[in-house]
Amino acid sequence: MPTIEVTRQERDELRELIETRRLPINTRKRVSRSLLTLEEFPRAGKQLSGVWRDCRALIGPWSWLIVVYMYIEAEDRVVVIAFHDARTSEAATARL
Repeated sequence: MPTIEVTRQERDELRELIETRRLPINTRKRVSRSLLTLEEFPRAGKQLSGVWRDCRALIGPWSWLIVVYMYIEAEDRVVVIAFHDARTSEAATARL
């Protein structure tokens, strides 16, 4: 079962989304539940292309929240690289 890592930078990014989007107090728990899927199915997310070609994207816990991650099979770990609001032009899927 792969380990799931969320870097400090990404925790800060999520905190910023929580503040700027005025997300519910249980947002971190919701995101954690979404990430649990990756323990059993690390390739569950859609493979991205372009500058994001080494990454996968998982949607959740809301339809607009994109979790961008890499599955490093040799080390059996999932590393979350970004949390993006799909409604913005900066989102990973906006530049495929």
